[in-house]
Amino acid sequence: MNQVITTITNSNFVSSKSFSNLVDLLRYRAVHQPDQTAFTFLQDEEGLESSLTYQQLDTKARAIAVYLQNISTPGERVLLLYPPGLDYIAAFFGCLYADLIAIPLYPPRNNRNMSRIESIMADSEAKIALTNNQCLLNVQTLFNHGADLRQLQWLATDQVDENLANQWQSKSVSSVAIAYLQYTSGSTSTPKGVMISHENALCNSAEIATSWRTGSDSILVSWLPHFHDFGQIYGVIQPVYNGFPCIFMSPAAFVQKPIRWLKAISDYKATHSGAPNFAYDLCTEKIKPEQRENLDLSSWEVTVNGAEPVRKQTLKTFYQTFAPYGFRWSTFYPGYGLAEATLKVSSARKNNSPTILNIQADALSQNLIVEASSDDPFSKALVGCGSSVFNTKVVIVDPQSLTECPANQVGEIWVSGSSVAEGYWGRLEETQRTFKAYLNDTGEGPFLRTGDLGFLKDNELFITGRIKDLIVIRGSNHYPQDIELTVEHSHPSLRSGYSAAFAIDDNDQEKLVVVCEIERSYLRKFDGDEVIRAIRKAVSQEHELDIYAVLLLKTASIPKTSSGKIQRQACRTQFLNNQLDVIREWKDQPHKQVTNPGNSPMQNNLSNIIKLGIQDWLIAWIAKERKLDIKNIDSSQSLTYYGLNSLDSMNLLGDLENWLGYSITPDWLWDSPSIEALAYQISQSQILAAVAQVAS
Repeated sequence: MNQVITTITNSNFVSSKSFSNLVDLLRYRAVHQPDQTAFTFLQDEEGLESSLTYQQLDTKARAIAVYLQNISTPGERVLLLYPPGLDYIAAFFGCLYADLIAIPLYPPRNNRNMSRIESIMADSEAKIALTNNQCLLNVQTLFNHGADLRQLQWLATDQVDENLANQWQSKSVSSVAIAYLQYTSGSTSTPKGVMISHENALCNSAEIATSWRTGSDSILVSWLPHFHDFGQIYGVIQPVYNGFPCIFMSPAAFVQKPIRWLKAISDYKATHSGAPNFAYDLCTEKIKPEQRENLDLSSWEVTVNGAEPVRKQTLKTFYQTFAPYGFRWSTFYPGYGLAEATLKVSSARKNNSPTILNIQADALSQNLIVEASSDDPFSKALVGCGSSVFNTKVVIVDPQSLTECPANQVGEIWVSGSSVAEGYWGRLEETQRTFKAYLNDTGEGPFLRTGDLGFLKDNELFITGRIKDLIVIRGSNHYPQDIELTVEHSHPSLRSGYSAAFAIDDNDQEKLVVVCEIERSYLRKFDGDEVIRAIRKAVSQEHELDIYAVLLLKTASIPKTSSGKIQRQACRTQFLNNQLDVIREWKDQPHKQVTNPGNSPMQNNLSNIIKLGIQDWLIAWIAKERKLDIKNIDSSQSLTYYGLNSLDSMNLLGDLENWLGYSITPDWLWDSPSIEALAYQISQSQILAAVAQVAS
């Protein structure tokens, strides 16, 4: 059995203990730090929290494991369908204690995410699903919409008798055994499960501990989703790896009110936290000056920025905004990673400060690196993502010749090391193509082909773009073929197999563009506005994405290869150069000024007056956010009709609660069939609350 030696660099925690798997790691914490708080979950309602010590976590995990061992065989896959909270963490380790393979996911909500979950269920051949009691009740109402879910054996782990823990018997777990499958697809039809072994997780945790300087005296605050590689490794496994507390909240809680993240760092004196680039932008945009007044961010030592391109302007603006409250520029740790490498590939730094490199944009377009001055109007600023540590190796390779690139040339990033996973579950050809690459000239390998473009300078990695078609928007991965499938099914006038989805960079933000051909028989009679609305609505509902531009093309005009494959990069280039054969086009326009909602006409009925006021406010908010004329907002339509995704809904919820002065139930936004119905529901709750207050 391979032994994975944990390396602790913090002088306050020195251990000669070696662990070969994550089970031994948690068992060690439970024995030697039984009463130390491991995880604290902050409820969406301020002031409410719940915690688990290492001993309590170990007990719950052992009890769940005993139950699972009675209904399964070692190596079976188990779906973990939990909302953010402590129940997920106990269930994850319960699977490991039972020698089962965990699959972190998010529970379906009102028939959303159903197709993705069913696809993963089929891909992994999972027979068991774990959740908590409340979610199980909710899921059971969806069985008619997803018959496959009914075939699973369901267990609400918060109902498991903890006395079962005494029956658990420790078994030898190989370091190379698969601990969990990290599904990378951000959509529904072609999910791929990265096989993360115990060794992968421990080796990547050792990398993180060294690069991001965690130790027993660290305190982590996180809102990252547990089903994402960033949230799983950094937010769940790293705290156990080094034995320090993690305070976490739901992603929705952060998006709804970004101040919650920074307030938790301030209140708990956190030393570590991290997020994708968009989260820092959201903080500077949404946190008002009066909300910052009592913040103290001076304890924050390591501020990780990863999971999507890191922007210089984002770092600069966040620093300028929060420096008066103790935030330090030197704490920024930009990084690069991907699920196929467990998480982190690079992030360690030399000069205790992010590296900003200015290069000539024209040279970069030719895959060459030529340095430029910061005041050169034709230069492009790139943020360095540090270097790797331990036995991880990064090489830059010409994707055509498969030989290492010269120092001043951009190429594909290849990675090798013990953090690189074995491959994709059940996908031998894709595993061979992605994880088993060798250099043509030297024969060195195997390497992981990341599909990302970059270069090395002074042993530091810089990311320049992607050669793979994966679309990354606000930290979430989306596969273009799945978006295209959604588009083609959204309206009968669209040609199947003749669409392309790709991302462009607009004002330092990735934006989604969709192009699709119209069926020849519809060319003379199709309603362009209707088709575009159908596309935007379908993509919003299925993928929770806004579309920046929709282009409807003439039949047989979209770029394809000789073998009939869509050339997405050629589509992207033709879009940027206005070369596509466009019949109808829609683009997101700059914000128009929208007047504030005025007072509703006086009505005899108090309920109707309140409802109309709320309805006017909602219409004005949607018009402003979606850049529409307020006259064109139809109160009989739903929020999703206007392209509002889950992130937009959380922003709406936060702004609405600030305007109302009290909290409302988030599900109302997703469940209400129309803007008018939502306004009515809110107005009724307001009246009932007022009546109750008078009565008391």
